[in-house]
Amino acid sequence: MNIPVIYGLIERRVLLNYRVEPDVLAELLPAPFRPQLVGGKGIAGICLIRLSHLRPKGWPAWLGVASENAAHRIAVEWFDDNDSGKLRRGVYIPRRDTSSAINTLVGGRLFPGVHHRARFDVEDELDGAANHISIAATSRDNSMRLAVTALATSDMPRDSVFGAPEEASAFFQCHGLGYSATANTNVCDGLELQCYEWRMEPLAVERAESSYFADETLFPPGSIEFDSAWLMRNIVHEWHAAGTLCCGEVASSFPASAAILAEPLPGQ
Repeated sequence: MNIPVIYGLIERRVLLNYRVEPDVLAELLPAPFRPQLVGGKGIAGICLIRLSHLRPKGWPAWLGVASENAAHRIAVEWFDDNDSGKLRRGVYIPRRDTSSAINTLVGGRLFPGVHHRARFDVEDELDGAANHISIAATSRDNSMRLAVTALATSDMPRDSVFGAPEEASAFFQCHGLGYSATANTNVCDGLELQCYEWRMEPLAVERAESSYFADETLFPPGSIEFDSAWLMRNIVHEWHAAGTLCCGEVASSFPASAAILAEPLPGQ
């Protein structure tokens, strides 16, 4: 898929993460992907990102667009047959959701990755007296719901698989390359995020919900726990198309229909 380099600003990026039993994640991944492990656990989560001034590189900023977006993702590694069998690392993305009608229209056609239309409700007061951020999203087809409420903090959870903020930062910085599920179950669309600088700070999560991660047919009880959450702000960045990747069929995919959660994920 030939697209120009897309340039813009990440106004806000929340990375909400869970540690998951590796065999459970393996069932959700098409070949050639396998779970990347940290401390014996797989890492899955949701990237909640607000983009602004997004446009082809070189175009004036006033032509840029803004959107709220969510990507359910799993940290993976695989051997690249096109690069002498080199071990690669990135994320597999079973689902993308967006507030943008443009993203929904061109996603999977002119731009990598199918994007589902969703409604986002955001309260971002981390810089104010309230000191909290709340993001909720529900897809129009009612197959996805998520919600997170968090506070600014200087500490990360003590039971996180990451030993220190620097370790977590280095891990996620190496996962700019993502392959998204498409309508063709044997093909994934590649997209790479390149940030001009990298800054992350921890968030203290009060509540997290996800209809995907709460689906016990995919994640049996006891197989998934909250790990950590991180915030990035005001990052100039580019998106680069990374081509397509031939994949095996996944045993279990994002549900076509999912129950709306009334309770938070275990561990919250």
